Amino acid sequence: MATEKFLVPGVSCQHCVNAVNKEVSALSGVQKVAVDLATKVVTVEHGDQVAPAAIIAAIQEAGYDEVSPVA
Repeated sequence: MATEKFLVPGVSCQHCVNAVNKEVSALSGVQKVAVDLATKVVTVEHGDQVAPAAIIAAIQEAGYDEVSPVA
């Protein structure tokens, strides 16, 4: 199991949380998605077969173009 974190400045409400959760959860291998509105960080727990680029693409598909990995 791996964990990735991404800064998504555009998330600001429950609708944003739902949109990101829906798109990222649809990726095969994703176990858990958590969106922290206070920090604007999306945390994704997934199997090793899920590439960070795929997660970023899913977040962008939800409507958030500005996405950056958090170290």
